Amino acid sequence: MSTLKIAVVILNFNGRKQLETYLPSVVVNSKPHTIIVADNASTDDSVAYLISKFPTLRLVHNTENHGFARGYNDALAQIKGEFDAYLLLNSDVEVTPNWIEPLITSLSDEKVVSVQPKILSYLKKDRFEHAGACGGFIDSNYFPFCRGRLFDVVEKDVQQYDYPQKVSWTSGAAMLIRSETFHSAGGFDSDFFAHMEEIDLCLRLQRKGFELICNPQSVVYHLGGGTLPYDSPIKIYLNFRNNLYLIVKNHQGWLFPKLFFRMTLDGIAAIKFLTKGELNFTWKIFLAHLALYRNFGKMYRKRVKLKIDKKPILFYRGSIIWSFFAQKNKTYSSLNKRKFE
Repeated sequence: MSTLKIAVVILNFNGRKQLETYLPSVVVNSKPHTIIVADNASTDDSVAYLISKFPTLRLVHNTENHGFARGYNDALAQIKGEFDAYLLLNSDVEVTPNWIEPLITSLSDEKVVSVQPKILSYLKKDRFEHAGACGGFIDSNYFPFCRGRLFDVVEKDVQQYDYPQKVSWTSGAAMLIRSETFHSAGGFDSDFFAHMEEIDLCLRLQRKGFELICNPQSVVYHLGGGTLPYDSPIKIYLNFRNNLYLIVKNHQGWLFPKLFFRMTLDGIAAIKFLTKGELNFTWKIFLAHLALYRNFGKMYRKRVKLKIDKKPILFYRGSIIWSFFAQKNKTYSSLNKRKFE
């Protein structure tokens, strides 16, 4: 598997500061693989900086900023057929020596199409990072969580998850994915713009019978919130909207009861924000629901096309909300493992 031709692809939009801070670690620790910076129509001096400081790196250019999802789709279309796999990497990630080889090793199983490293916090390097941690899962109501992170509780890394694990989704912050599979699946859904597009892709891949892995022998450090802070109203909007899109497209049972129940839970979250005086967050949830109504037909048509792929999806067959808030299970290791199917 070491002969695989890998492209480490970093999507950049006005990220001069991130490139200056994190790119040197990628250059030093990613040899002999190709590093490509895909510029998403930046308006700052990040491209000029790259040409000046890293003249041997390959640059591809998107003509417009269409967000993370379409940004990667457009960039990878320009290098289609050149590489066996893409290692998609956020611009605010510091990598470590030998971080790529364990990921390649996981692809030695032909069923595995995507693998992520252990993702730790750049600011608190003994703790997992919110976006991906040590592998992602979803519960029966499509709430995402991670091995190492449930809601806002992030665990300290004491090597408790230092073993490869089959997961529901691999984090877009750092994910190695077979190039042919990425393109044949249609890439990311550009309607998501940003956030949860990798979860949607991973669920679609599972429906085709593929598997996804977290291999913690590979370690990276992610700043997180480099583009949008975790408490950004825009991020709240995208997460709530895209989670509903995710359900419409991928839920394999009765859609409308599931969608109604999930939207009810969203309403409870909106009320909670309201009682805390966070009116903007409440408003963003309302707008997220309006977006679903407006685009329901489009998402439903995508759902119909996916019906031909009926392989099972890995879920936590319970409610992570109930486990976390009612049963007081604050860590992945405390969850009932019999509910993972």
